[in-house]
This record gives sequence, C-alpha cells and structure tokens, in this order.
Amino acid sequence: MKEINIAIVGCGSRGVGNTLTVMMADKGVNIVAVCDPRHDKMDKAVEEIVKKGRKEPLKVENYKDVLKLEEVNTVLVFTSWETHVQIAIEAMKAGKAVGMEVGGAANLEECYELVETWEKTKVPFMMLENCCFGKGELLALNLARIGKLGEIVYCHGAYGHDLRELMVEGEKDGHYRLSHYRDRNCENYPTHELGPIAKLLDINRGNRMVKLVSLASKSSGLKKYIADRKDQVEPKELVDTEFKQGDVFDTLISCENGETISIRLDTTLPRFYSREFTVRGTVGMYEANTNTLFFDGEEEVFETEKYLATALNNADRFYFKYLPEYWQNITAEEIQQGHGGMDVFCFRTFFLCLKNDLPMPIDVYDAAAWMSITPLTAKSIETGNFVEIPDFTKGAYKTRKRCDIR
Repeated sequence: MKEINIAIVGCGSRGVGNTLTVMMADKGVNIVAVCDPRHDKMDKAVEEIVKKGRKEPLKVENYKDVLKLEEVNTVLVFTSWETHVQIAIEAMKAGKAVGMEVGGAANLEECYELVETWEKTKVPFMMLENCCFGKGELLALNLARIGKLGEIVYCHGAYGHDLRELMVEGEKDGHYRLSHYRDRNCENYPTHELGPIAKLLDINRGNRMVKLVSLASKSSGLKKYIADRKDQVEPKELVDTEFKQGDVFDTLISCENGETISIRLDTTLPRFYSREFTVRGTVGMYEANTNTLFFDGEEEVFETEKYLATALNNADRFYFKYLPEYWQNITAEEIQQGHGGMDVFCFRTFFLCLKNDLPMPIDVYDAAAWMSITPLTAKSIETGNFVEIPDFTKGAYKTRKRCDIR
C-alpha cells in the first residue's frame, strides 16, 4: 500500500486529539473521512485536522457509508467496545485494512467471526494495543528473549486505573463505559495487561492459553462515589443504580507450556494508575511498579527494604542496551503524543506493515484470544468454575512463528 487513506470511525477522545497528531506525523497517511453519529464530535476532529495543515476530510454519520467510499483504503475503529468487532468485520469484507482499538468482546461468537472473516479476505488487520509498545513491557520482552530472566514461569498484569469520575461524568457526553459496569461482571478491559504478557509467552505462536478462573469482589466503589455526589450527578437515576461489576476482578490463566498468568481489573476504587506488569523467571524478575530488575545471585536477597533502597528503579540502567532503537531515540515531542510514547510506536508499526505488506505483530488471532477473555470470565463468575479458552488458530499455533514488535 503506497498511500494510506484513512477513515476514522468514532471521534471520541481516542479518535481525536493526540491520536490525530501521531497519524499526521506520517506524510504518507491521509485522513480522508471522519465518522460519528454526533456532529459536534466530527466537527472537533475536522477542526484539529485542518489546524494541522491537512485537507478537510469528509464528514459521514454512518460507518456503512464510509465503507462505500472508494478513496478510503484503511479504517481505524475507535467506537464503543460492543461495536468494535462488527465494524472491523464489515470493513474487511469491504476490502478496507483495519486498525481496531482495544476492549473486551461482547461474546465468543464475534471472536470466531472476526477470525473467519480475516481468513476469507486476508485484508490487513491489527489490534492497536499500545501497551505492547510500552517501555517496561518491551524491556522485559527483550530480556526474556535473550534468556536474561531464565525460563519464564509466571506473569502478572493489571488495568489499575481509577475511572470513577470519567465514567460518571461521561454519561453526560454519551460515554459507553458505565453501562458495562451496570450490566456485566467480568474482566471487561483485558488487553492492556494481557497483550504484552501474551507476546512474551508466545501465545498463538508455539504456546496458547488453555483455561481460566475468575473471582470478583463486591461492588461498592461506584455506588459510594455517586452517593457522595448525588446533588451533582446526571442523570439523577444514577443515584439508585446497582452495579454488577465487582470493584476488583482477578483472573488466573494457565498456559499449555506450563506458565500461569494473573490479570486484574481495578477501576472503581481510589488508587494510582498501574499496569502492575511483572515477569518471573528462573534466574530473574522484572516488576514495573518499582521499575526494578532482580537477578539470581544478587546480595541481600531476603532483605526487601535494603534491596529496594539500593536497587529501586535499577531497570533504567538496562534501557539503553536492551530496548529497541526507536525507544532509545524517543524525542520529547513523541513522549507527549500519547501515553508516554506508546501510541507513536503502535501507529508507526501499523503504517509500516501496511506500506510494506508485512505481517501484523498483533493480528486477528491475538485480538480474538485476548478479547475472548471478557465473555469467558463472565462465564467463570457465573458458574464458579474453570472455563476453557478456545484455540482460534485451530492448531496452527504449534508452528506459527514469532512476530515481535518492531
């Protein structure tokens, strides 16, 4: 693909702002259409695009009309979680390359349909999981690849993010997240924590996730947050809303090659932001919360406080040697363009693969496997049992080669 002509479907906070800056940094990328049922959101997107010296794109209310535009060869899906997959499927059927934003699947059936559609069309598809391009995640991946952590045994990750204000205030602006907390009890946003772990453990490329079990706490955080602000919240019905989603939702996953994974959703209690990314191997470990690497043979192994006093943030010493070159040379401007630089590298990789007809590092099988965690955890909570995780590759994972983040 020589020139990438994009339609942005969904002009909310993810589809507009720094994301536009990242996309327009590439002169071979044109935004030819924006799509959203809300005109104010489309107007804001167009204003940002024109402000940056680009041609004014078309404004289209219905994504189905976007897919009819011959000038569009690539669709970026930034809509609500429950619509991501269906729009991506229809875009692939229309012959448009797809970059799809993250989120959990509504059900297993749409995961299967996503895979089947790609297998029939072979249209380029990538899930835009920016956390796979995170600094700490890539450091641990590269250390694992060269054996510095030994044989990997266990990984942990979380989406720890106090979203109470965003969800409650978002109701006024047509935000969709709160309805998921009202109606479901599941790991509703698994890919930020699971994606980098799956890459490191070669999931779908020599390894696979086999089964999971989940446990949820009671649901109190949102209820109290709203009750404390009952005179300000809109709509007023929120004050009497009961939420099914547990405040802290933990999931354990077993892998075919013997590793275990734990992931946590923690978004409705007071807390600092963290993905809690942790990798444990037979000769070393990495822990993102303290930005610390520990290797077998270090002194004071059992003296936790003393070790952290001398080694806290010691991972900084390893960045230059083990991070990809693009992270070593990151500019201040790139850091400001979204999530500390992750967005820049995520979109840059997507565009690179499109232009050069390269395999996508986060492909349709990854998207289906990671997103399927949402309905599977709902089933585990409902039944109280372990739940099997499907193999969306139909056995091909045994021979599929690694496709690491470039």
